[in-house]
Amino acid sequence: MDLGVRWKLHGDGRTPAPGAVVRPDERLSWPRTAGLGAQHVVAMFGASFVAPVLMGLDPNLAIMMSGVATVVFLLATRGRVPSYLGCSLSFVGVAAVIRADGGSSATVTGAVLVVGAALFLAGLAVRRFGARIIHAAMPPIVTGAVVMLIGFNLAPVTASTYWPQDQWTALLVMLFTGLAVVCLRGFWSRIAIFLGLVFGYGISWAFDRVFGRIHSADPSGKVTDHWRLDFSAVGQADWIGLPSFHGPSFEWSAILVALPVVIALIAENAGHVKAVGEMTGDDLDDRLGTAISADGVGSMLSTAVGGPPTTTYSENIGVMAATRVYSTAAYWAAACFALLFGLCPKFGAVVAAIPGGVLGGITVILYGMIGLLGAQIWINAKVDLRNPLNLVPAAAGIIIGVGNVSLEITDTFSLSGIALGTLVVITGYHALRAFAPAHLRTQEPLLDEGTSSYDEDAPRARP
Repeated sequence: MDLGVRWKLHGDGRTPAPGAVVRPDERLSWPRTAGLGAQHVVAMFGASFVAPVLMGLDPNLAIMMSGVATVVFLLATRGRVPSYLGCSLSFVGVAAVIRADGGSSATVTGAVLVVGAALFLAGLAVRRFGARIIHAAMPPIVTGAVVMLIGFNLAPVTASTYWPQDQWTALLVMLFTGLAVVCLRGFWSRIAIFLGLVFGYGISWAFDRVFGRIHSADPSGKVTDHWRLDFSAVGQADWIGLPSFHGPSFEWSAILVALPVVIALIAENAGHVKAVGEMTGDDLDDRLGTAISADGVGSMLSTAVGGPPTTTYSENIGVMAATRVYSTAAYWAAACFALLFGLCPKFGAVVAAIPGGVLGGITVILYGMIGLLGAQIWINAKVDLRNPLNLVPAAAGIIIGVGNVSLEITDTFSLSGIALGTLVVITGYHALRAFAPAHLRTQEPLLDEGTSSYDEDAPRARP
């Protein structure tokens, strides 16, 4: 059985010829392949250790399980889809909602494990019926709205938890990270979040030296005098050791909050496979279902031992685009590096010491970018929001999700926020489409042109 673990040497193994690409089944020399693997690790670092910190999970375990999930993905896709499976940020809002309702880390990972299982089954369905099943059940108007409400639902987390811990540090980190994202080029722009974190560490350390302790809320929410940057736990941590494991706990209320994220994960995987196929020139449509299922398995393995869920990483697509090296051997090297980092508790202690103000500045941009990915889905698919069939369910669902509107079903069961918003978007769209007249289903503009766009050809009003 071909597992995609054999690679032909590309050229002399040193430098690809001008304009040449290193294909997934090729590799450079092993030292250069290891270097590329390290580059992929750096690219995924920023988001991969921010995600578990924001979810309240062990960053060491997160990094280690991202390596395991990547190995599973590469084996499942037979080495045809070069990809790194890092920690998914799509679940940050879910974790915040579950914890706000009294849920523990076990409750969070249990809910996400169920989402991983749903993603696995969705991948099997795609393999059986083709990609058309995704478009039929979740057209772009639905996926875009769900991704948008998931991202914007996170706004209160930044506003009430991270930003108040150190507002000036948060402001400076936000400005620096924004400049890094916009002004840097190539590989450096891909690790802008990581650079923002490093800048935040430096600013926090400098403020502690210059201004002393800050009087604000600490990570537990208690207002007290404390250092912005506290490395006391780093000195006590071992250099080598296993991360902390724990089993999942399953609660229906938490599961219902988490399930809508499966839509975002399907969209992420589909977009990733399409992007990789365009870069490599390979038709990977037959691997879409396998890729989705493999991501689901990776998430289940990670959450089963207490880690966060995983997903395919666009950061690593950027590395491939910059280097034109698509060798899956580099991803095997990256997975091995991640496993080694996961066995270093001191590394995890450094990550856990990220000041709250730094996270405040990072999450202002990060959460907004997650939400606006939904708008990008609409733009790419040319979704017409002048059509009430698209506009009404999306508008209602987004407001419910962002505003955390609740619907009390019984005294002990309710739907709110992400779960209720997603339900309204999906059921609302398909129900309205079933009853809508034929002319509404043509996707032609139905509302007044002037209410949603400008007609450049129309005569301009005179002053």
